[in-house]
Amino acid sequence: MRIKILFGVSVLLLAGCTTTHQLTSAGANVRFVDTQPGNECQRLGEVTGTQSNWLNGVSNESSSMRSAANDLRNKAAEMGGNVIYGINSPSEGLLASFVPLDSKMVGQVYKCP
Repeated sequence: MRIKILFGVSVLLLAGCTTTHQLTSAGANVRFVDTQPGNECQRLGEVTGTQSNWLNGVSNESSSMRSAANDLRNKAAEMGGNVIYGINSPSEGLLASFVPLDSKMVGQVYKCP
């Protein structure tokens, strides 16, 4: 009985690691910009989008970064923002060559008219 319960919990935990982030309708209204927004925009803060690459089934780095970007846009929308500026992806270093680390994107969130 205990083994069945532990197995069920393990499956649920692993299933939680296998999802990729889908873009929400609010997230779809958030755009990335290359130039810093002007004074008419309000800076809301910094946001980080991530995609777990541990047992997630994402086939390549491009898909993983796209999912991290979706997470970033969704979180920016939740903050009330509609623009993300200064996107960067923290370097993963040598360890990433051997271990599937999370893909991350960081940016500044603004609310612009």
